[in-house]
Amino acid sequence: MKLKTLIVLMIMLLMSYVPAMAQGDPDVINPEDTTVAEVITPAPATNLSASDTPNDHGHSIDLSWDLSVDDGAGMNNVIGYMVYRATSMDGPFESRSGLLLKTTDYIDAGAINEYENGYMPDHTDYYYKIRALTADTAVYSDSEIFGPIQSYGQWFNWERLAVLLMVAGFLFLTVFFINKAKKGADLFVRRLAGIEAVDEAIGRATEMGKPILYVLGLGTAADIATIASYTILGRVAKKVAEYQTGLIVPCYDPIVMTVAQETVKTAYLDAGRPDAYNEDMVYFVTNQQFAYVAGVNGVMLRERPATNLYMGKFYAESLILAETGTVAGSIQISGTDEISQIPFFVVACDYALIGEELYAASAYLGKEPLLLGSLKAQDYAKAGVIFLAIIGFLSLMFGYDGITDFFHVR
Repeated sequence: MKLKTLIVLMIMLLMSYVPAMAQGDPDVINPEDTTVAEVITPAPATNLSASDTPNDHGHSIDLSWDLSVDDGAGMNNVIGYMVYRATSMDGPFESRSGLLLKTTDYIDAGAINEYENGYMPDHTDYYYKIRALTADTAVYSDSEIFGPIQSYGQWFNWERLAVLLMVAGFLFLTVFFINKAKKGADLFVRRLAGIEAVDEAIGRATEMGKPILYVLGLGTAADIATIASYTILGRVAKKVAEYQTGLIVPCYDPIVMTVAQETVKTAYLDAGRPDAYNEDMVYFVTNQQFAYVAGVNGVMLRERPATNLYMGKFYAESLILAETGTVAGSIQISGTDEISQIPFFVVACDYALIGEELYAASAYLGKEPLLLGSLKAQDYAKAGVIFLAIIGFLSLMFGYDGITDFFHVR
């Protein structure tokens, strides 16, 4: 009896369990049941806009957009953006950037020349879209297409307006002072001790009965330092002609030698002593740097000149020349625009023209209106730059950066 009752209870329990499985009771696990995760497409970037890059030569377009609301680091969240471009609304679109992280702007710039890779022609319709990417690169969303937009170059870069004003101001000062000098105005030029000492050095050579050695350096006839040196050479040659003193001009470059010969010849003619001019005063040595230095040093030690003038462009040979001149007992006056050689001349010579003083010396001696006007314009321009720098510094001290932004050249 008990056995029958137990069997009936088991059958009833089994019957109550099977319907539950058939009805899909949530508390019962079916091992054959499979669930597929739903793919969630992220929200796209919004407010895409594009415009031609301002103040440039063209071939460039600026883009900006707002981040996707799903921008983040999760599996279904946006991790970055890519820029796509096409020449028609229907595509095909090609990528124009790598993966951009947390970025809301991009400059799509292409090559300027047609034969270069990535050439981006101006005045061509372009269409853009921004693709928001997730960690799964197969899951993304595209923004609305923006276009058409064209790139083109501007005639003037307004961010460089300060440069235009400075150039115009300097041009005005130059023309003003040149005209003033032509009218005979006495334009003050700061006294240069090295140039003032030239007359004394020539007088010393005359008293001692020794020649003057003039070295034009290793520059070519096209170098500004050499051109400035010609003016000084003309002044020295004229004084030498008046005092009937010897002059030695060994040259490194054949073209420089030719110009120097004409300069010295003209100076002797201006001094009224054309008969005293000798072509052997100016001669070519060699165009090999240290062979030239050896030759000039030999002249110093043989002739023992009373005065050595080094005016022009010099390099590693500057100290060798100056040391040899010191051994020869000569008064030495130097001038160069090579910054690295100025210290050697300063310590080894009696007088030194530093940097642009060499250019000022040509105006100081020549008194040409063109040179004097340019020199005075430079002086006033430098003063203006210093004044503006002080004003900009003070404005920054008080928290106003408008002046510095105006002069910031991009």
